[in-house]
Amino acid sequence: MYFKQLLSILALSFTLVLTAATAGSAAPLTGQQADEVLPEPAKVRLGIDNLDRYLTVFQGKRVGLITNQTGMTSDFQSTIDVLNAKTRLVALFSPEHGIRGHVPAGAPVGSYVDESTGTPVYSLYGPTKKPTAAMLADVDILAFDMQDIGARFYTYMYTMAYAMQSAKENGKTFVVFDRPNPVGGTVVEGNIIQDGYESFIGMYPIPARHGLTIGELARLMNREYHIDCELVVIPMTGWQRSMYFADTRLPWVMTSPNIPTPDTALAYSGTGIFGGTNVSEGIGTTRPFELVGAPWLNAAELAGHMNAAGLPGVMFRPVYFTPRQPEVKYQGRLCGGVQLHVTDMAAYRPVRTGLTLLYVIKELSDGKFAFNQSATAATATIDIYTGDSNVRWGAPLAEILRQWDDTADQFQALSRQYYLYQ
Repeated sequence: MYFKQLLSILALSFTLVLTAATAGSAAPLTGQQADEVLPEPAKVRLGIDNLDRYLTVFQGKRVGLITNQTGMTSDFQSTIDVLNAKTRLVALFSPEHGIRGHVPAGAPVGSYVDESTGTPVYSLYGPTKKPTAAMLADVDILAFDMQDIGARFYTYMYTMAYAMQSAKENGKTFVVFDRPNPVGGTVVEGNIIQDGYESFIGMYPIPARHGLTIGELARLMNREYHIDCELVVIPMTGWQRSMYFADTRLPWVMTSPNIPTPDTALAYSGTGIFGGTNVSEGIGTTRPFELVGAPWLNAAELAGHMNAAGLPGVMFRPVYFTPRQPEVKYQGRLCGGVQLHVTDMAAYRPVRTGLTLLYVIKELSDGKFAFNQSATAATATIDIYTGDSNVRWGAPLAEILRQWDDTADQFQALSRQYYLYQ
């Protein structure tokens, strides 16, 4: 009896508290009303997701595909398997890191036969970077589906450019399945490649952070750099220029062993330039391009100078790290440095940040900082990252940043005519 009375009292108390808490307030939202207030964002559809709308392009054609592990639909179906099922797939072409992403950075990629499809795989990273006439003899359409990361010195866009040239020379149609720029499409940063500084990480006068999707890049390169191939871009649906990769609600697939996350991709367009120096860019750690340092740097001193610089959207934490991967800078040695923590993606400017970090490290290094000589180019490696020799010659930081801002603005004005998305 006592227990039943206690339950009644508790129920009445709960009703009174709930009534008091909601008195004078709006009625609770129904499920439908809540959805109207906070709509579920639509997932972006990739170019390859939209294949069925464009199957007439491939009808009766023999297809060659340039792809790697990032070439898949938004529900993880391999582009190789999709095209093999829906078109006449006769050849595969592999970029840097191999068709399955298993080859280390810079290592040659061999040719072989794909076990899954029995299709020949031709290497485009090694002695041959451009499809030959013999490779394309049985191909009518050369298609491209790989995730770019929005940085001029990432090689996938040049694999595409060489393939577009070969398509033109051999009378083939070139098809690009478009994908998001993971670092957004509204901000352009950095210097363009000047005459005499061209390489496989900078074939054309494009800024370090170009702000284009891979399909838009193809459109721009085809016209502005006079490739003039027969080009078809199969667009995405739902992508907007203001989107960073997390906004797309798409799964991220590592584009290469040292770009494990979209955050890495954002950092890379700024700290990638340390590949031209004797400073570790964090390769051989779990945070490549987000960790920067060297054995001769004082972590606290460097972090203090960088935080005092007032760079937007980023903070610097003093860290010590040891690169573990074989054959990387300072393998097995303790490095002092900083970790970049992005606090505001929209405000963050990775290229400005990376160059400022380089100048500060050089100033604090007590003469230990050095630029690397390129093994394959006539100039220092830093020059092919930055597009000219001004950084190596020690031009003032403010002067270089002003020049880079001007060239980035000019490129963005030029590139707008090739936009496929708002």
